[in-house]
Amino acid sequence: MEALINNLLEFFYILIGLMLMMTSVRVFRDETHPTRMGTALFWLILGVIFALGNVIPGMVNGALVLVMGVLTGFKQVRIGRIAQVDEEAAQTSSEKIGNWIFLPCVSLALFAVLVAQFTPLGGQVGIGIAAIASLLIAIFITKPKTTVIVEDADRMIQQVGTAGILPQLLAALGVIFTQAGVGEVISSGISSVVPEGNRLVGVIAYVLGMVIFTMIMGNGFAAFTVITAGIGVPFVMMQGGDPIVAGALAMTAGFCGTLLTPMAANFNALPVALLEIKDRNAVIKQQAPIAFVMIIVHIALMYLWAF
Repeated sequence: MEALINNLLEFFYILIGLMLMMTSVRVFRDETHPTRMGTALFWLILGVIFALGNVIPGMVNGALVLVMGVLTGFKQVRIGRIAQVDEEAAQTSSEKIGNWIFLPCVSLALFAVLVAQFTPLGGQVGIGIAAIASLLIAIFITKPKTTVIVEDADRMIQQVGTAGILPQLLAALGVIFTQAGVGEVISSGISSVVPEGNRLVGVIAYVLGMVIFTMIMGNGFAAFTVITAGIGVPFVMMQGGDPIVAGALAMTAGFCGTLLTPMAANFNALPVALLEIKDRNAVIKQQAPIAFVMIIVHIALMYLWAF
């Protein structure tokens, strides 16, 4: 079963890689693109990493990621010419399809949960299977031309841009921080500020640590291991706090930080890119009041429930 799961995951990664390579070719063929070579190279490298990263030596993978970083840093990755949506045709199709257009979205979540919960394939494979199934449903409902499928895939990739790979990079950064002992450094720094045995201050430090570190890393899961090791264990759990309650609340406290940072690309940067919002922080501004309220609620709940 493990071999089957790995093969399926590799298949999904190859599909993603081929999509990225397709965008690279389309950008390269666009002679009007202001940074044609750099943008095409970026998507080509990313496609190669996805499709062949499992067989390429780790050192080479790392070097390719650095090249992508250089291209991005020198602003050589830009959106190029993408197929424009025919507003009249879109309106006609919308009136014809109606609410059935939501079926692929619902199917994506439903199939992912069903595969993850009722098969031994797991959540990652479940998401891959659900993505393909929902795409087939969308094709069945809309009956588009083959060129439309390719053009829409390219449009999505280019509109999302470099922010699309930020979650993977931040997750990897969390592992690096853990291995480097960042948690121990944080613990020693906090111990000089937090009074020993003060549960409330320990809870505040744990919650705020999760929020701030999640804002820095853009990923609550990456922040959890570092902050729990550095603050949660010595200043909450070793003071008598229930590790299950404290850990669960710390995780959701991290999500409050997700609401407040552009580093959380999936939640805050991608909607701005896809909806073409001029204010890059528009989503964060709407979420901030709720986030601050929830931070206070988390501190209260952890203090009352964990002890």
